[in-house]
Amino acid sequence: MGRSMIEAVGLTKRYGDKTAVYNLSFQVRPGAVTGFLGPNGSGKSTTMRMILGLDNPTAGHVTIGGYPYRRLPNAARQVGALLDAKAVHGGRSARNHLLSLAQLSGIPARRVDEVLGVVGLHEVAGRRSKGFSLGMGQRLGIAAALLGDPQVLLFDEPVNGLDPEGILWVRTLMKSLAAEGRTVFVSSHLMSEMALTADHLIVIGRGQLLSDMSVKDFISANSADFARVRTPDTEPQQREKLSAALSEAGGQVLPEQDGALRVMGLPLPRVSDIAHDTGVRLWELSPHQASLEEAYMRMTQGAVDYRSTDDQKAGLQQPLPPGVQPPVPVPGQGQPGWYAPPPPQQGGPQFAAASGAPQAPTGPYGAPGAPGAAPGAPMANPYAQPVPQPPAAAQPARGTAPAAPSAAPPAAPPSPPSPSSSDVTKPEDAR
Repeated sequence: MGRSMIEAVGLTKRYGDKTAVYNLSFQVRPGAVTGFLGPNGSGKSTTMRMILGLDNPTAGHVTIGGYPYRRLPNAARQVGALLDAKAVHGGRSARNHLLSLAQLSGIPARRVDEVLGVVGLHEVAGRRSKGFSLGMGQRLGIAAALLGDPQVLLFDEPVNGLDPEGILWVRTLMKSLAAEGRTVFVSSHLMSEMALTADHLIVIGRGQLLSDMSVKDFISANSADFARVRTPDTEPQQREKLSAALSEAGGQVLPEQDGALRVMGLPLPRVSDIAHDTGVRLWELSPHQASLEEAYMRMTQGAVDYRSTDDQKAGLQQPLPPGVQPPVPVPGQGQPGWYAPPPPQQGGPQFAAASGAPQAPTGPYGAPGAPGAAPGAPMANPYAQPVPQPPAAAQPARGTAPAAPSAAPPAAPPSPPSPSSSDVTKPEDAR
């Protein structure tokens, strides 16, 4: 029984001034699937690396069947592990990768085809592993762990990248391996999957042991079961009457958002009897037991290193000036076939009248007009022929100051002659 047990005693690992694992002691026994849980950065992968002799502990020790991994005779035949599914030479085929591992450990070549069939990769055994998907890589890593038919198996996130069919297959595989009397130690972040797969749980947080018990006991110890009670919505006085009677009987009654009552501290039959004695009709009376996820979140809420914050989008926006209303959404915006309308004319007559500022020359669609153009004048045609310049004598000498503007307002420019159709350049022609 103890030949394949994993035992850690006072296991500690430090990297510089960071303590990844501290004084960790636990046992992983054969014949059961033991789940290894903890938040990111809690030390799960470091612990598994120390079990396999890949990292030396700073203090304490860990053994498999009473021996450190490095002292196990032909360890690959006794211990199989999947820590990193990407630790494969991408140029090798799946079969050649497993063949090389088999030859290093004295495992017969026929075993390679056996495990390829077990994990469902026999049809792609000749393909290079660099073309494998994430799920196929996980299957190849599991095949490598099973290669030596070991009594002890360690899996770090074995269902990562697998589809639902693959996850079910891994769950069935884990249970069947444990039923054969093997030691199965598996870490995962999928609480729903652990609830269906694991028999026992070891939970760590910030490198320290938080819990070591069965799944059933873990849920019971880290959650509060309650009864959900609902009375007729049309008779609120009955709800108040029942709430008072349950509180008087020693129950803790809390209102739910939908009008039901959450009753803790009283068993379900007792709640039913109290309702009957007080003459209150019930529309609902149901038990509620926390899931593994709820119990896990309650257990580890103080050991999480990385927490997200609420996305305060308002903090990214500039506050509106006093008296300015937020913009009204444009009808149809975001729908197929919707296009943004052209921007309003900047510095239009209403704006100029309100501000008293000179109107900026603009062109079609609110684009700036030509420099020096009269206010409100259309944008110059970029494809028109250049206007001949006046003789040099008419231009002011270089370096002389321009003439002072006249105090009188300029005369209105003469109306330009109507251009012929050949002189007009349409917007679509200028594209």
